[in-house]
Amino acid sequence: MRIASLPSTLVRSGLAVLFGLAALPALAHPHVWVKSRAVVLYGPDGRVSAIRQGWSFDEAYSAYAVQGFPAGPDGKLAADKMAELAKINIESLAESGFFTQAKANGAKVAFGEPVNYATRFEGGILTLTYDLPVKPSSKPDRLFTLEVYDPSFFVDFAMADGDDAVKVEGAPAGCALKVTRPKPDPAPPAGGVSEAFFNALNASSNYGAQFSSRVLVACP
Repeated sequence: MRIASLPSTLVRSGLAVLFGLAALPALAHPHVWVKSRAVVLYGPDGRVSAIRQGWSFDEAYSAYAVQGFPAGPDGKLAADKMAELAKINIESLAESGFFTQAKANGAKVAFGEPVNYATRFEGGILTLTYDLPVKPSSKPDRLFTLEVYDPSFFVDFAMADGDDAVKVEGAPAGCALKVTRPKPDPAPPAGGVSEAFFNALNASSNYGAQFSSRVLVACP
């Protein structure tokens, strides 16, 4: 696979290259690790209006994505470069469906154009945040489910630790939030496994789903 064959918008930053590669089939076991957070936002009509996402990348990839960015006297990276990085990556995320799967009342939801997107670099960690609007369903959302994962498992999205990794805002009274995390990975076989083994698994097109956390919001 050649990076040069990707669309020009994907090769303008390291993180955009990541999202471009992850959209391609049969890549391999994880090369980048992401800790994700989410806030499920409800409107006054009892329907989910948006999902507020927060993705923090591993230290090695964070350093790669911002290499060459100038820093100010306070040590912070140039604001214009960080804004450009956010814009490029939000644009490239669309073709992979934002790695987000959601259903309202059992039906798959559609997303609008992301808003309020930004990147920050703190403590050696790059974090991308954005609001992903949810196109409204025909009635209040009594049952809403959310998963964030890369089907190819090139990027490992794991829910951040702690009870506050997922929140709900503006939900009707009586709604309950449940987060189901995947079981720990079993011990690898003696001698390890080959790259070809992972490629064959990824060819199933949805291999990464088994490693995703599942968010469920149930309302009366």
